[in-house]
Amino acid sequence: MSVVISLLRGVNVGAHNRIKMDVLCAIYRSLKLEDPRTYVQSGNVIFRTKEKNLAALRRKIEEAIERKAGFRPDVILRTPDEFRSAIARNPFARRRGLNPGKLLISFLAEEPIREARANLLALKPDPEEVHLIGREVYIYFPNGAGRSKLPWSSLERQVGTRGTARNWNSVTKMLAMAEEIEAAK
Repeated sequence: MSVVISLLRGVNVGAHNRIKMDVLCAIYRSLKLEDPRTYVQSGNVIFRTKEKNLAALRRKIEEAIERKAGFRPDVILRTPDEFRSAIARNPFARRRGLNPGKLLISFLAEEPIREARANLLALKPDPEEVHLIGREVYIYFPNGAGRSKLPWSSLERQVGTRGTARNWNSVTKMLAMAEEIEAAK
């Protein structure tokens, strides 16, 4: 059985797309996904599955949430190896004094379009720093994401695919949870 980390986009943000984590776990169990565990209230679920086709699994999860909760969030799936790789490729890793709570990784649903790197640079994200590496966009917000003038809504247009962001602390915690599940085989 494989361990998978799922990230739901736009869940429990403000008054829209509300779902309780126990309901979310029940949905995952109804799909025969084993040992679902959530991390914080923003739609992060780590689980075991026999399913090898992650694209098909993503669609099943999206459909099941829509049936039960009445809305259809985008679901981004990654393996623990993909999380480890994203962490290892962190372009800010050697920089001292960075606040990990101000570093976000946006996990993209698909490979970005060819022009994505140039498109992101055209945003002129000052004082933020943006790096596109593989299917992840790394963004450092020195003044915090809440004060940023970086146009979040255009970020997906610039890379040509949907994504969902998590801060560094959440990313490392979810990987630790996935590794616990892997070790419990």
